[in-house]
Amino acid sequence: MGIAVLSGVLTSLETRLRSPAHPSSDQEPASGISTPTASMFLDAPEETLPSRFIATVGREETARKLKKTFAAMGRLGEQVEVKAGGQNVWAAGEADVILVCSKPNVAKTILLEEGMSQAVEGKLVISICAGVTIAQLRSWVPASTKIVRAMPNTPCKLMPVGTQIREGMTVVSPLDPSDTHYRSLILAIFTSCGRCRFLDEKHFDACTALAGSGPAFVALVLEAMVDGGVMMGLPRAEALELAAQTLQGTGRMALYAGLHPAQLKDSVTTPGGCTIAGLLTLEDGRVRSTMARAIQVATNHAAGLGQDKK
Repeated sequence: MGIAVLSGVLTSLETRLRSPAHPSSDQEPASGISTPTASMFLDAPEETLPSRFIATVGREETARKLKKTFAAMGRLGEQVEVKAGGQNVWAAGEADVILVCSKPNVAKTILLEEGMSQAVEGKLVISICAGVTIAQLRSWVPASTKIVRAMPNTPCKLMPVGTQIREGMTVVSPLDPSDTHYRSLILAIFTSCGRCRFLDEKHFDACTALAGSGPAFVALVLEAMVDGGVMMGLPRAEALELAAQTLQGTGRMALYAGLHPAQLKDSVTTPGGCTIAGLLTLEDGRVRSTMARAIQVATNHAAGLGQDKK
């Protein structure tokens, strides 16, 4: 996920460099929402733009692969410094903003490395580690370190073919209202690969389930729709295209037209038609309650991630 976030930032900055005029974006800073095509890096003052990027990984082999990935992204990508094996403290010391993108059970080890306390003193640390609370993070760093939790999801990611979808959804813990610089910076980072919204930490487990696990739930629905199309004679490739575009289009109608799901459903449902027949079958299968329960169970499970096991 760290690769996806950094790739989104690099892509947005490359777009800015290629564009002589930076069109004003349609982000909504008051609510913390922004569209994936309107990264705030496009309008940011030159002096606030990040100018150096360091990525740390555990293995040399991973580092070599990452260098190739970033190099393919253009001039800025070629300048990313990729370090392997025990370089976390040095990298944090060189940085102004540190993203912790490890597995939840590794975050504590990273932040308690010898010398890390001095390296992050007075800096901004953003953790995307599921289940690791702000209270935990604060107990591992100096009091002067500013801590933020963020929860992005997989549509932020680079795909195997190197195409960045940039349709992620990231939830970020609130900042002090006076921290306008950090707020703008965080929005710029995460809107470079999707939408971003600030929410209280108490909602993070539900956000992890809904947005973090949600792509898997939606993929299951997508696969089922495709299988139904194949069963009724459609070629699989065409069934996948029809189903995926239908899900994407419906989601965009909810986001951009502001339509409630019930409105979307009712607008398709005509008396005695095929849609109501299919909907009743879904209700017979308790699809609605099963999906809601899946979010509930995943939320409860997310609450245990990143916590010390007894």
